[in-house]
Order: sequence, then structure tokens, then C-alpha cells
Amino acid sequence: MKLTTFLTMLCITTIAFAQQNNQSQNRNFEVSGKIIEEGTNAPLEYATISFLDSNKNVVTGGITSIDGTYTIEVPEGIYTIRYDFISYKSEIRTNQRINKKTTLPTVTMALDAASLDEVVVRAETTEVQVRLDKKIYNIGKDLTTSGATVSDALNNVPSVTVDIDGAIALRGNGNVRILINGKPSAIAGFGSTDALQQLPAEAIERVEVITSPSARYDAEGTAGILNIILRKEKTLGLNGSIQTNIGVPTTSGLTGNINLRTDKFNIFNTTGIRYRDSPGNAFFENSFFDRDDEGNIIPNQIGLISQETRDYQRLNKGFNTNLGMEYFLTEKSSITAAGFLRLGDDKDTTENLTNDFDSSNNLIESRTRIETETEDDTNYQLSLNYTNNFNDEGHKLTADFQYDISDETENNLITENNTFPSQEVLPSEIVRTIEDQTEYLLQADYVLPIGENAQFEAGFRANLEETRTDFELREQLVANGDFIRNDSLSNIFTYNEDVYAAYSQYGNKFGKFSFLLGLRLENTRLQGNVEAEDVTDNGNQDLTIDFDNNFLGLFPTVNLIYELDERENITLGYNRRINRPRGFFVNPFPSRSSEANVFQGNPNLNPAYSNAFDLGYLKRWKNLTLTSSVYYQRETDSFERIQEDTGEVTPNGIPIIRTIPINLSSNDRYGFEAGVLYNPLKWLRLNGSFNYFKFKSEGSFNGIDYGTENDSWFARGSVKVSLPAKIDWQTNAFYRGPRNNAQTETEGLLSVNLAFSKDIMNDNGTIGFNVSDLFNSRKRRSFTTTDTFISNSEFQWRERQFRLSFTYRFNQKKQRQRQDRDGGDDDGEFEG
Repeated sequence: MKLTTFLTMLCITTIAFAQQNNQSQNRNFEVSGKIIEEGTNAPLEYATISFLDSNKNVVTGGITSIDGTYTIEVPEGIYTIRYDFISYKSEIRTNQRINKKTTLPTVTMALDAASLDEVVVRAETTEVQVRLDKKIYNIGKDLTTSGATVSDALNNVPSVTVDIDGAIALRGNGNVRILINGKPSAIAGFGSTDALQQLPAEAIERVEVITSPSARYDAEGTAGILNIILRKEKTLGLNGSIQTNIGVPTTSGLTGNINLRTDKFNIFNTTGIRYRDSPGNAFFENSFFDRDDEGNIIPNQIGLISQETRDYQRLNKGFNTNLGMEYFLTEKSSITAAGFLRLGDDKDTTENLTNDFDSSNNLIESRTRIETETEDDTNYQLSLNYTNNFNDEGHKLTADFQYDISDETENNLITENNTFPSQEVLPSEIVRTIEDQTEYLLQADYVLPIGENAQFEAGFRANLEETRTDFELREQLVANGDFIRNDSLSNIFTYNEDVYAAYSQYGNKFGKFSFLLGLRLENTRLQGNVEAEDVTDNGNQDLTIDFDNNFLGLFPTVNLIYELDERENITLGYNRRINRPRGFFVNPFPSRSSEANVFQGNPNLNPAYSNAFDLGYLKRWKNLTLTSSVYYQRETDSFERIQEDTGEVTPNGIPIIRTIPINLSSNDRYGFEAGVLYNPLKWLRLNGSFNYFKFKSEGSFNGIDYGTENDSWFARGSVKVSLPAKIDWQTNAFYRGPRNNAQTETEGLLSVNLAFSKDIMNDNGTIGFNVSDLFNSRKRRSFTTTDTFISNSEFQWRERQFRLSFTYRFNQKKQRQRQDRDGGDDDGEFEG
């Protein structure tokens, strides 16, 4: 529907030009008017007006401006005038004679209540669209994201949290699937969020929060899906923007968006460069219980206390560009080719000061440890899409091919010195990790409308991914000696994840009741292979080294909606989903961030499965929108990271703690969330959301019960004020309540962001200033208890930051709130 509408806009302009040339001998008259929204009288920007002759051919036409008005040169004659706007009922005026300069009556357009799959909330007041299976947030108006990253922008989206490590969670659940333009992508790092911390937020058009995914989506992600849609303008001609920013601690960036659209093609590009220095800090204290002469633990009696103070200096340099062209084969079909490139050059330095104390708090030993890590990243993505809109009623076929490749090389030099009781240089070590990832994606989706309200969809997807991780550890046996390869830890791990899927779904509407029923069949093959010189002396005797597993599953989805009236509805969703273990979670060879802390994957991990229910309620008033939902999820074989004492010690006598992921028997999670968007005055906009969830997990490992029960919550609020002199002020606040798992309790966390912006240069330019983490309070404080040790920590990933930005737009309006009423980018439809 949306591609058809924009093609119609394109064709109208082209036909108008041709008709005016061909009919130059005829008299033309200026026709003007205005289009507004029913109920609110808000102007509709980019609505289309078509003048049709007696044969229903388009003679000329145009689109409305930002204030909903239009002015069109029309040849003398009698016409049928058609008014169209995405997600609104078309309006038609017949037998309209044009023989002089004419001002037509204002046209009022109403939301299309018969639309099968969406309920739209006015974008300029609420910035959210609600559909059967998703909520869509247009984040371009968030002042606090100016000069920020994609990861920062996601942290301002309701239901979403991004912790200080950069890990993304949806409703408190970290197993969320990240898609770019509806597909898995190297841009998102194949499940890692590192790339999202390097991409500029200006590259995003919108974010789709999908808590009850329909069958067209990949079943991966028990929490749901975040679909990030990148910018691609659709207006005719040449337009674009340039945004630059500087900040303290040292940060700078430059991002350009440019778009050229003609009657036959649409070329779009987003390019950005970044430089960021991100200092951080952490403190860890591990208190180990004492042991008797036979080596048995003496409960509650501390024998050794080890304290670590860390300072992080992260220097990140990056370049990214996304270039594509859409070529219109016919009025109904097009082919789009796009390429994406991301380059990263990072250097991180971590200084670690460790002090060990005895049970009487006497200093035993002090040492310093410096880790210097360099990382080079290269990500490529090539994609090809074919779209054929058979008619204007939604009959559609899309086919996609995508190729992704990612190369990452990390080199880590670790040096250590004793500073007390004597000065001593300790052996150093070098860790090198080379990770190559390749992914192929092939999919097709077919949509067939049946009658006025029904619709059938079907499609298939093949997703083939291979990750090859070459891990090498070289150590000095004596200080200043030669570096010797550690064969018990060095290895090459190749991990393949192949997923084949087919789906179909059917939707219909009966009066005020709509439904969408779907079924997805997926076959998952997980294969791992280890190449290592020593596979016995690595502590993995209880784990399978090589594995080849197949999992076949059916994933039903049900989405229902009942419209109480045009501005109020109730939704009910059910879906079954899967959580596949990533390569890092199944690599049986340990990796380590320090001598005393290692992470070891578990190749015995099975996928986790979940069944989720979501009951939602939406109510819209003139200036107020309320969204709410109650949800429940039961996950079986859920993943949990546990810590245990390996029984081994470092050369300095410090016990080595191992972290390993395991399958717990079950995880029950239920909660409630609500969001309010309120515009009491033209200059004041309020936005708030609250999410409460409770979870209970059961399971044991190595004879230890890791079951736990806990609840937590988070809330966010935003105030945006339009001040005189075209100045906007926005404050965002976020608070996450305390939480805990089987071993660890985590305190609450508060973060506040502040931003100002001012329009200049006839609204073509904007100056912005924002402060991230105003009170420098975004710190994670945790407390862990086990049978052998007690640990507490404080970790701050990035300190408070100040940013100044400038944006210049050419041939664009500042606010394009009406251009993408159906969600915007065509890529958003690629959801097989």
C-alpha cells in the first residue's frame, strides 16, 4: 500500500509535466485547497490530489505542503478529483468543472477503520503508531539523540532498556532479536550490539517494537523483536541533510543524508564518520571463604579479600555508509540494490589496580595490570530486492537476497607488575582473536487480499550463517621471557547456524473485530567444530567438543483486535518463539578478561522455547494517548549464566572463577506496562512509560539449586517544551528498579538526559546542545553470593557527556511527520 501510494505521487508529477507539455495550447487554471484530518483538524502533509478525466486517466495532480495546502495548475475541463493519504479513507469529488482560478472546499479525511493491520496514532502529537503486532516509534524528534548513537537512541524507546554494557533488553528480557530494515544484518553485528554503539542515531528513521510478532517474522527472540528502519527519503527531487557534532569527553561526528528521486529511480545515501573517547570506571571486591586444613570451605569465615579498581579509556573511530538505488521497472514494480560498509578502528586501555587483604584487613599484596586492546572491524552488506504490486489493493510479491560479511581482529596485550610488598615485573600475555562471520539470506513474501477485509500471506526464508573464531593466547613463562602459545586455551572454533523457514497467515475483519492467524515452520541446524592442539587439558572433559544438532519446530501466532470505537481498542496476542544459543555461548574453550575470571561456553546448550501472551488496551483522546498491556511468558530450557569456583588458582594464588551458561528448566515472566503521551498545550509535550515484571526460574547445575524469584521495574519520562525564539527544551529521565537472579542482586539505577535546540537559517538549520547522564549516576552496583565467595561491584561504562550539534537541511522541512503514515521505508515490508 505505501509503495503504491508513493509511486502514485511520483507518477502524478511525471504525468502532470507531460500533460502540460502536450496540452500547452489549452488554458490552465490555478486550483488550490486544503486537506485536514477528521476530528483534530490537523493538516495532512504529503497527501495526494489526482485530477482524472472521463476515462479515469490521471491528467495532473500534486501533493500537499506541511500546512496541508496545495496549489496545482489544471487544464480547463471537467474532472473527478481523488484525495489519497496512507491509512486514510480516500475522498472523491465528481463532476468538478475547472474553467477559472478555483479554491476548492477544505477536504476532511478520516482514518480507515477497515484497515486490516493497523491503528494509527497522530504522529506529530504522539510519535507512535500502533498496529496489530507492533508499535512504531519515530525517534527523529528526540532532541537527546542528536549526536548520539543508535544504542543511545534505543534507550529512549518505551519497553526497551540498554544497560551500561550496551546490552539491549525488551521488557527486561535480554533475548531480543535485532533486525535492520526487517532482516538480520551485519549492521547489527549478527546479534551483537557493538555495531549499534558506533552508528549515528541520525541514520534511523524509526524503531518498531514487536512484542507479539506475526508468523512473517523469524521466530528467534523470546522477548520479541526490535526492527530498526534506516533513513531513505521518498520526496521528489534532490534533498538531504548534514549533521555534525562535538563533545566532552572528546567526541565528534559528521553524518550526511542525501536522496535523489526522479520518475524512474530513487538514489539514497547515508554516510557518517565518528570519533569518540569514552572513559569509564569499575570497582570489584571478592571475599573468599576460608578453608580448613583439608581444603573444605568454612562458611561465613572470610580468608582472603581481593579488591580491583579499574579505569577504562576507550577510543572509538568509525566510518559507515549506506548507498542504494531503487529503480522503477513499471508503475507497479521496482528493484532495489543497496550496499552498506562499516569500518571500525578502536583502542581500549584498561588499568587495573588489585589489592589483596587477609581476614584482618592487612594488605598482603598489590599489583597493577594494564590491558591494551586494539580492534579492527569491517562489515559489508549487499542486498537486492524485487517488489511487484499487482494492484492498489495490496496484492504484492517481494523477493530478497542479502549477503553479509564481518571481519573483526582483536589484539590484547596484558602486562602486570607487583607493587607491594616488593616491586616485581610479572609475566605478560598476548590474546589475539580473529572472528569472521558470513551470512546469506534468501526470502520471498506473497500477499493476497481476499475481498474487502481479508488477506492471505505466505513466504519462505533461508538464513545461512557461519562464524569462525580464531583464539590464541601467548604467555611469558617468566618475566621478559619469550611468549609461548598456550595450547590448552588456543583454538579455532567454527560455528554454523542454518535456519530454513516457511510460513503462512490469514487475517480478516468482521465489523469491529479483526484477527491475524499464522503458522511458521522452522528447521534449525547448529553445528560446531573445534580445531585445537590440546583438547584434553582444558577442563572440558564433561562437555562435548564437536556437535551437530537439528531442531524442527512449529511456531503458531494469534493476533486479535476489537475496536470499541475509532479511538479505543483491545488487542490479544499469542506466539511461540525460540532462543538459539550464539557461538560465544557454545564455544567450549575458555576465554578470559583477567587471570582470575574466565568465561566458558557450553556446547551442550539446547535452544530455549517460549510461549507468550499479551493483552493490550489503547485509548486516544484529543490530546492524550494511553497504551497499556499485561503480558505473560513461560520459557523452557532458558539460559542462565552461573559462576563457580574452578578449584584452580592463578600464579599469584588467586582462585579462578568460571562463568558458564546453562539451560535452566523453566523461566516464568509476567508483567504490566503502560505508556502515556500527553499534549496539554501546543508548546508542551509529555511522554511517560512504566514497566513492571516478575519472573521465577527453576533449575540446578552440578548439584546446586539456581532457582530464584524476583520482581523489578523501570520507568521513563520525557518533557518537551517549545520556548520562544524557536527554542525547544527536552528532559528525559530513566529509572530501573533493583533486581536479582539466582546469585546476584543489582541496585536501582537513575539516568537523566537534557537537551536544547534552536532553529536558524529559515528553519533549514538547527543548533542542538545535550547532556547525557546529567548527574553522572548511570552506574551498575551489584552484590553476588555463592558457597565459596562474596562479590560486590560498581561499574560505569561511560561517564557524563556534553555534546553540541549543528544540522543543515536542504530541500527538506524540519518536520516530516506526515510523510510515512504507514511506517515509512519500503524496507520495513521485508519481514519474511
